[in-house]
Amino acid sequence: MGEELLRNQVLFAGLISWFFGQFLKVPMEYLLNRRINWGLWFSSGGMPSTHSSLMVSVTLSTGLNHGFDTALFAVAFAITMIVVYDASGVRRQAGIHAQKINQLFEEFLHGEPIEIEKLKEVLGHTPAQVVGGVLLGTAVALTVWYIW
Repeated sequence: MGEELLRNQVLFAGLISWFFGQFLKVPMEYLLNRRINWGLWFSSGGMPSTHSSLMVSVTLSTGLNHGFDTALFAVAFAITMIVVYDASGVRRQAGIHAQKINQLFEEFLHGEPIEIEKLKEVLGHTPAQVVGGVLLGTAVALTVWYIW
């Protein structure tokens, strides 16, 4: 079983893509906003979208290794479309809602000593972050396939 895992190119492409996606968030944050936020290594949101990177890498690797005309690729593609849509749509809107709710609390409780727990505002991705993830996932899958 261990040897099989070590030969699983699709798994390795996905893990490498996920790792690089999370790793790149800190330097990308610095380049875009001139601030270092080490917490991005362990959080969702930010550039690039690791969700998109992971899924595109797994899907492309599945197609390259098992064929683009297989049911396995079709299932991977469908799941990838759901994840990418969720990352840029539903989760992004949830983050915007959290931001507005936090703003309402700040305005409503201005000057009051009541402590509230702020909602997490960085839940989803902008379209540019999703495209960044898609490009990263594609590059990783093609690189792993080429050197494997």
